[in-house]
This record gives sequence, C-alpha cells and structure tokens, in this order.
Amino acid sequence: MKTDKVRDFVFRYGTWRLVIQFLSFLFFSAIIFNLGVLSLLLPVMWTWALPQNTVGDAFTAVQLTFSGWRGLAVAFPFLAFASFVLAGMLIGKSMCGWVCPFGFVQDLIDLVRRKKRDFSLRNHESMVYVKYAVLGIALFISTTFAASKLMHTYASYQRALGDFAFAPFSTLSPAETLFGTLPTMFHNLLIALTQNETLTVLSGVLKVPLVFWPQLIILIGVLVFVALVPRGWCRYFCPHGAIMALLNKFSFIGLRRDPVKCSKGGCRLCVEACPMRVPILDLPWEKFSHEECIYCMKCADACKDKAIKPTYP
Repeated sequence: MKTDKVRDFVFRYGTWRLVIQFLSFLFFSAIIFNLGVLSLLLPVMWTWALPQNTVGDAFTAVQLTFSGWRGLAVAFPFLAFASFVLAGMLIGKSMCGWVCPFGFVQDLIDLVRRKKRDFSLRNHESMVYVKYAVLGIALFISTTFAASKLMHTYASYQRALGDFAFAPFSTLSPAETLFGTLPTMFHNLLIALTQNETLTVLSGVLKVPLVFWPQLIILIGVLVFVALVPRGWCRYFCPHGAIMALLNKFSFIGLRRDPVKCSKGGCRLCVEACPMRVPILDLPWEKFSHEECIYCMKCADACKDKAIKPTYP
C-alpha cells in the first residue's frame, strides 16, 4: 500500500511540475550563484531590477523598447513579441503553469492556504477580461509615449507620466516588487548594517521613493487575493496571460480526454481541480486548447480514470 502511494506521488504531474518550477526559479535567480548572464526573453513574470539577469521578462521588454529606455532609440519590440509568439505556438500557456516564477509563488501559497473561496461562474466569466484591460492600458501608454518621442513632443508627457513613462505595467507589477525592488532594498540595507552605517540606513528608509508604497500595497493585496482564489492573478490580472491566451487556441500543444475512460455523467473532479476554471467537460474530447488553460495537469492528476492526457501536436 505504501509503495503504491509513493509510486502515485512520484508519477503525478504535480510532483514533477513543482520540481521544474523550483529548478526554473533557481535558473532565473542564477545571478545569486554567479552563473552568468544570458540574453533570454521569456513570456513570464520576472524582474528587470537586478543589475544582472539570467532571463528577461518579455512584456517588460516590450514596454522598455517602445519607450526608448535609458537613451535607446524608440523601436518596435520584435524580439519580445517573437518570444510570445514562439512560446504560444509551440507550448501554449504551459510556461505559466510550469516555469513562471510568480506562478510558482501562487502555487506555493495554494499548498498552505486553508480557506478556499471563488467567484460565481458569471462573475468569473466577466473578470477574466480585466487582464485584457490591463494589457491594453499598458500598451496604450507605451505606444503613445513612443509616438510622442518620435515626434519630439514627449517632455510634458513624460513629466505627466512620471515613473510610468518607460514601463507603465512593470512599475507596479507585483513580480517586480517581490523579485526586484524588495530584494534590492534588503541587500542595500544589509550592506549598510554590516558597515555600521546606521545613519545611512535611517536616511534610506526615509528616502524610499513614493511609488514604493503603492507597489507594496499592490503586492500585499495580490498575495492575499491569490491565497483566497487559486491562481487569482493569472486568471484575472496578468497581461502576459492575456497575450498568451490569444495564442493558446492556435498552439500545437493541447489536452485529450478519452471518451471511453471518462465517466462524464457522474464525475466533475477534473473541472473542480482546475485552478483556471476551464470547462473541460464542455470541450471537444479529441483535443482542446482552451485560452485559459495553463497545462498544469491538475485535471489529469485528479481524474481517477486517467482519462486526460497531453497531446502534441
């Protein structure tokens, strides 16, 4: 009996997914281990705040390229968009479920949370469009700012936008705060304390940028939200997920539900296990690539009949 439980645990998709998420997080954080720097853009929630980076957040790259960050010429972000398109076509939103560092944080919270709440289906179906609004606002600000720079009329616009001029979404992104802003502040604080620079520490605390407080409030709010709603950030607010959702239906990867094994009439375990609320039983059994599916395979793990499997292409 114990052997069967161990075997089931080892061969669960969820076990391997956590391992891959953890290894991916170490890879993203490779600067800590002095493993070098790569020019790799991925459609995941990460940070550009670190002085060196193993991986770049493709959506942040979109915003920075449009805006001509750090004196660079305004340009169309071909490489960043190519990252989204290639990932979307080849592996769909599976990076959201298996690689994204902020997705990993949400899954860790999900492992320890006690209270589980969710929205009604009607509210859920309405709220999934919020992430498209977030995406649209960020792209609108970036593209209009790029246009103003090309026409050399950007000075007043930049003053009006302030910290939001070059990366309107990433400035308040909870991932940027969690993985970049807070570690950087903590690192600088430790250096000051080890050098007995108490005055430097106090002045640093007093001179925290004004934008830090909304960043911190948003981060705390998001973490509380995802503690109550599984993958709440991915479902309703993530602009990366919005872009990938548009591509997910055209992806080579998909899921297949065996109609012989599936006891559709009396079982909804797969639907109940899905953190993205994908209506699995209402989709074609041959192959489905729902726009919200992150291929976390929780549905396959929950299915007692082993009726759900990934398929490619």
